[in-house]
Amino acid sequence: MGKNEWQGAVQPMALRPERQQVAALCYRKKDDRKQVLLITSRDTGRWIIPKGWPMEDRSDAKAALQEAWEEAGVTGRLTARKPIGHYRYLKLLKDGSTVPVETDVYPVKVKGLATKYPEAGQRKRKWVSPKKAAEMVQEPQLKELLLSL
Repeated sequence: MGKNEWQGAVQPMALRPERQQVAALCYRKKDDRKQVLLITSRDTGRWIIPKGWPMEDRSDAKAALQEAWEEAGVTGRLTARKPIGHYRYLKLLKDGSTVPVETDVYPVKVKGLATKYPEAGQRKRKWVSPKKAAEMVQEPQLKELLLSL
């Protein structure tokens, strides 16, 4: 595995990630052009897509949709039940250590954005072209996924 597959990796790692997450690639069409919604992370303020841990009471796809609501106020619908791709990154834990995470990405067609949602005021939201989004995120595999849209 190349070191570029793990964002920020500087040492060899096991092929299998220790943790699994789910993410929502939220999109819309405006003036016949596709746009994606990026949000900032709460800890570092870097640009990301809504993501979180799998949930026992719902499928991974529905958990990704739930994360889109909680983190970005997205109302919309899943357009695929299976992931359209995945990316890997190193998650910074509260104790300063990192853990490798593989994130499955599910597409969400956005119908609207709420002003009141669980993490309102904790993150910024921004609509951008897939190309611009790829420039804004740090994870190499997520960049590739965005450019493929």
